[in-house]
Amino acid sequence: MIFADTPSKRRIGIILGSLVTVCFSVLDAAGKWLSTHTSLIEIVWFRFAIAAVFAIIVLISQGKWQGFFKEDFRTQLLRAVMMVSMTFLSFAGLKYLQLAQANSISFSTPIIIALISSYFLKEHLTINKWIAIIGGFSGVLIILDPLGQNFHPAMFFTLGHATVFALFNILTRRMASTSNPEITIVYSTVLPTIMLAPFALSQWQPPEQNLDYLIFIVAGLFGFLGHYLLAYAYRYAKPTTISPFFYQQMIYMVFLGWVVFDHVPHINVLFGAMIVIACGLYLLFMENRQTQHETIE
Repeated sequence: MIFADTPSKRRIGIILGSLVTVCFSVLDAAGKWLSTHTSLIEIVWFRFAIAAVFAIIVLISQGKWQGFFKEDFRTQLLRAVMMVSMTFLSFAGLKYLQLAQANSISFSTPIIIALISSYFLKEHLTINKWIAIIGGFSGVLIILDPLGQNFHPAMFFTLGHATVFALFNILTRRMASTSNPEITIVYSTVLPTIMLAPFALSQWQPPEQNLDYLIFIVAGLFGFLGHYLLAYAYRYAKPTTISPFFYQQMIYMVFLGWVVFDHVPHINVLFGAMIVIACGLYLLFMENRQTQHETIE
């Protein structure tokens, strides 16, 4: 169920969306920490396995397990596969990139959504939107710095993550009107846990230090909370209302990168991020204005 579009509901959606950025920042920091000495498959599997435990506890405690088998399994499976793909691509990039660097590239998601909507959903793009899209990708190129010394091939992992995340957002919004958030999160954590278990357990190596166990739990908990809150946020407000507030994640990523990893973003990353954010916000503004005109008509 999607709630009526009222100021109070929009505020709730914005607050939930803001909390999502905090959760995903902590998740990325935890993933980067573990990637320095743990195999990627172990990190991803643990992230989903621990999140699945929290998701099942919430589902049972709220007594909503009865609707578990009434969901569209194919759609839930598709979402779960997207979750796995996003997580692998994200952690693969974070292993080599700064948190702020990876996050800046991920800001291209609204621009990619506009392109996907134009090509696959046949939505019309005005000349202003095309200018914003071209400008946004120019910002991404500045961040990538393909001819500079700061370039790393792992940036393409993060760009792939942004692309899958764009598709994921479109699917999540479409599911919001019919799917139960608690059930959706269970599917999106349990299915990846089952799919990845044979590969993760066959390569299992005990963590090098006890702290790693805590970091695994943090990654699973905040990964669960991030997607749980995201599913609810889209019930309270439209993506065009919430999305501009996702950009505050840059603040948390810069802070965590500095405190945890002693990283300071390069000037090209900050400059490129400003361009991408500006173009993304403009696209969201145009989308919101178009929606308002259609509502009036």
